[in-house]
Amino acid sequence: MIATRLLIVEDDRRIAEIQRRFIERLEMVELCGIAHSLADAREQIDILEPDLVLLDVYFPDGNGLELLRELRANNSHSDVILITAAKEVAVLRAALRSGVFDYILKPLVFERLHEAITRYQEHQAKLASLRQLGQNEVDALLPRTGSTAAASPQSRLPKGVDSLTLEKVRNLLPSRKRWNAEEMGTQMGASRTTARRYLEFLVGEGELSAEVAYGSVGRPERQYCPSAKKKPGQSPG
Repeated sequence: MIATRLLIVEDDRRIAEIQRRFIERLEMVELCGIAHSLADAREQIDILEPDLVLLDVYFPDGNGLELLRELRANNSHSDVILITAAKEVAVLRAALRSGVFDYILKPLVFERLHEAITRYQEHQAKLASLRQLGQNEVDALLPRTGSTAAASPQSRLPKGVDSLTLEKVRNLLPSRKRWNAEEMGTQMGASRTTARRYLEFLVGEGELSAEVAYGSVGRPERQYCPSAKKKPGQSPG
């Protein structure tokens, strides 16, 4: 999995520093720059071409939504997560119309940022793995369009677990007797944290069992192997 190249666009230097420290804690994320004005942001986006931009709304030299609209009008490949104190519904609507990937209210909490970037990375991994679209794949990639989502398998999965990636993990499991999260992450093209989330979900479903093993340096790690419970859809007997 290739690291996500990220640009912070925030005029408050203290908040930008908090975001920088949060980003340093995330796996497979490379901070490529910090811009404190929209003019600086335009220049850095043009030169650095980041995958993802963390963008505020209110700046002394303009509005972050203007930059978002410019990126879409110019067919920029950079995606945007808004991080803002703006609680007006009109701002959210404008952001959605302009194709924002996520919308996070200040004060920023690490767990919410971690969740947003993990979903972004999983979204990109799914897009990269697709060769042809079916309606199920479209619905999984565009959750806001799914009016029948309540009846879909995805709606029964917990937050952060999607059906396409889960099926990929299930298909990988038979190739080894035991897995750890790092091995699974390498095979599925995701971070160790993401792989662990799916493995732990399957433990909860009874499809895997987990035990603690100690390596040569004495550091414990969880290892996962198939349990006696039948897989989904397996017939009895």
